[in-house]
Amino acid sequence: MTDGRAHGGESPAGDGGGAAAAVERTVASLVDVAAAALRASGTTSAVSEARELVAALYDVPRFWPVANAHQVVSDEMWERARHAIDRRVHGAPLAYAVGHAAFRHLTLYVDERVLIPRPETEQLVDLVLEAVRGDAGILDGGVAVDVGTGSGAIALALASEARFETVYGTDVSTDALAVARTNAARAQASLRANVEFFAGSLLAPLPPCTARVIVSNPPYIALSEAPALPASVRDWEPSVALFGGVDGMQPTAQLVREAPAVLEPGGLLALEVDVRRASLVAELVSRDPRWASVQVVLDLTGRERFVLARRSSRRGG
Repeated sequence: MTDGRAHGGESPAGDGGGAAAAVERTVASLVDVAAAALRASGTTSAVSEARELVAALYDVPRFWPVANAHQVVSDEMWERARHAIDRRVHGAPLAYAVGHAAFRHLTLYVDERVLIPRPETEQLVDLVLEAVRGDAGILDGGVAVDVGTGSGAIALALASEARFETVYGTDVSTDALAVARTNAARAQASLRANVEFFAGSLLAPLPPCTARVIVSNPPYIALSEAPALPASVRDWEPSVALFGGVDGMQPTAQLVREAPAVLEPGGLLALEVDVRRASLVAELVSRDPRWASVQVVLDLTGRERFVLARRSSRRGG
């Protein structure tokens, strides 16, 4: 597949006239148009990817285009598909091409201003929900903070699936926060908690509060590791959300230092980390007497992906 964002000339999906206009606009024909464009760009599994793209546009399971091949495609959807196919053949990741991504029960708007949500981060939300529901004697309510909120995925999942009173999201990128606020408005009907977003680094922009949970998927890739990233990540996703300094640890280490001042005693810190540095993060947390019950949790592929810790309730901790 050809990479690069700048392009010109005729769209591979057709311009809505000529031969394209003669095509019967069904799901099957849309898959055919997408597959032809993808195949011409060098994609080897063009039909499979075309079906995936069409399914993503409709926000339905991957098998849907086959089962609904004869369904008529509206003019609006055909135009959306043309645009998505054009972006995809020029290198855009699927989520950016179609303009949204699934995250748990949410469908989030995403573009190049934010990271594309990953399944690992869905598991991070599960870990937070399990921990909160397991807190004996803790009533519903309290504050949760999502540091580096990006698209708002974690914050909105917690606001809709848990029973916090307030969920705050912070991000250093005002562009990312614009996306997060768009997603909050779209998800408003499903939210149980008040959600607010603040611009700034880590915990600095928060209003005065004591949090029950601080959760973060911070930038954790070292600058030297950039060349090894897939082009779809390195060339498209925002660098401010990917890179955590020279060693990949800077935002995580700073958050570990700052979080105890915001968390209530027994409060939870939940971090998604680089699998190559999970033990380093756990050691960093364990050395600080303000933290207790430090855990490294495996992701669904068996890799060390998450670090959990509790704010120490010891006097002076």
